[in-house]
Amino acid sequence: MALSVEQRDRIKNLLCKKIENKLKKYGRETSAMPFLARLIQDNEKIAAYSFIHSMATTLGMSIYEEVSVIICQASCNEVFRNYGVGGVISKQQKSVINKIVTELRNKERTSHIKKEAQEILTASTQNGTFQKSGNIADLYFLRDNQEHFFEIKTVKPNIDVFEKSKTKLLEWIARKRKEVKVFLAFPYNPYYPDPYVRFTEEGMMDHPNDFLIGEEYWDFLGGKETFSQLLEVFDEVGKEYKQKLINKFKEIAQTKLNSY
Repeated sequence: MALSVEQRDRIKNLLCKKIENKLKKYGRETSAMPFLARLIQDNEKIAAYSFIHSMATTLGMSIYEEVSVIICQASCNEVFRNYGVGGVISKQQKSVINKIVTELRNKERTSHIKKEAQEILTASTQNGTFQKSGNIADLYFLRDNQEHFFEIKTVKPNIDVFEKSKTKLLEWIARKRKEVKVFLAFPYNPYYPDPYVRFTEEGMMDHPNDFLIGEEYWDFLGGKETFSQLLEVFDEVGKEYKQKLINKFKEIAQTKLNSY
């Protein structure tokens, strides 16, 4: 079984705490939505939309990071969120990384993370300097004496985000001056059941060697069936809070939107 009873309970408690805080503190920030109100003609649906949008913003990517830590702690020696990678990067390493990313963007090479790592690790490390930007990994863990670093992003980034993430992953290798596992990770596949296909990613990442999506990511962290069991926990919490959320929508809807 991928998730232990303790892990399921901890994840459930985390989700419940997030929802309870939002239910207690949420108040409609927007008093006027003149165009949407006229189109939808249903104040309760607009209230639900406003609350859900606020909830999604509050949770952001942090909820996935926090859940990831809970999952990893059972099988890893060390686990951290917002981990400072440290280390320095030399001018030659930067030059090699820029060349790799440019060639990937221009489709002049095929992404292959092991080859890219070898190119970086054979570059001169003389006169390296600390670089603040790109220093933080969203998730880090040490398992079986292997360091793993993750950039966790929203699921439909533009080409600039893919380029920046790829650069950051390669810079982590340069900082550590050794082979480490580096990944860009998405918490779910927005195109399911179809494979993840997005023009902005094409050719930039070496899937699944430096790019994990949805089930691949969660099962990599916790073992087979982690993703499906995680969805069960979210579903369980959602069912428990369904009526409370409906009541909150009705409460918010009582405050009528300014009609202009």
